[in-house]
Amino acid sequence: MSYTRVDFQTDQEVRWCPGCGDYTILAAVQNFMAGLDIERENVVFVSGIGCAARFPYYMNTYGMHSIHGRAPAIATGVAIANPRLSVWVVGGDGDLLSIGGNHLIHALRRNVDLTILLFNNQIYGLTKGQYSPTSEPGKATKSSPAGSLDYPFNPVSLAIGAEATFVARTLDMDRNHTTSMLKAAHQHRGSSLIEIYQNCNVFNDKAFIALTGKQERRENRINLVHGEPIVFGADREKAVVWEEGRAVIVNRASVDPSRIIVHNAHAEDASQAFALSRLAHGPYGPTPLGIFRDVYRPVYDDALEDQVTRSKAARGNGDLGKLLTSLGTWTVE
Repeated sequence: MSYTRVDFQTDQEVRWCPGCGDYTILAAVQNFMAGLDIERENVVFVSGIGCAARFPYYMNTYGMHSIHGRAPAIATGVAIANPRLSVWVVGGDGDLLSIGGNHLIHALRRNVDLTILLFNNQIYGLTKGQYSPTSEPGKATKSSPAGSLDYPFNPVSLAIGAEATFVARTLDMDRNHTTSMLKAAHQHRGSSLIEIYQNCNVFNDKAFIALTGKQERRENRINLVHGEPIVFGADREKAVVWEEGRAVIVNRASVDPSRIIVHNAHAEDASQAFALSRLAHGPYGPTPLGIFRDVYRPVYDDALEDQVTRSKAARGNGDLGKLLTSLGTWTVE
């Protein structure tokens, strides 16, 4: 079995605005899929509603364009019904963090074997430019003409707080980095979330210029690499250290090298990963990219299958009527 990117392209016209970051992400995912040893028939993409939710139309695999915010719940059903499938969820920051926030956190805490791609453009693009759950305070949009009063989510912090076992962040404009994150997430058994900063060139253009600009990115990208000290900057002159229980950015020359945090993505305790996620609450200055957390925890799909097998061995196929009337019933006289 040998695929190319063309094998994962459909006959559907790709209908995003010219210059949208979604094109780059789609190309990266199609190229990545072509390199996997998985038949297309064993891959499923599930999406909700929004610009990103068009994704299943453009992937020559099985897929479902589902209900607003409910993609993680529907994908959970797919994954536990057939654990042999490679199940992917695609959604935007509005879809997954607003109406779908509840479904997202529970899919993550259950550790269902899903790979979730959260396209974060910090705006509602499909409905023409309202502020979203990740828009910065003061954001002037059609729904907040005087500036948003809401405090935004930090998606990485949210995912770590929800006990996700794999959490990463990448950029639409860096295809190599995106591919490396896709590879790591795919290899992980359990819930994986990748936040992808995705430029909306119509309603929120250059929102990520601090990380994509030719000069700016050299100063602001904090590349997290497991086992390596966290240093960054145009001349690697900045470092991240612990200070009063927090991860903080300092001038590298001002501290002893032993104080520089060595990144441990596999630490069972999520404290370091969470602290690193708090270095930036948005892409406006030095911002960590890469894998924040990658740990093992029993996978929900496996645990459920084992429970069903053990129940059948102990009780046979069972009697649904008997189950429904066995507990919690009473007679009213």
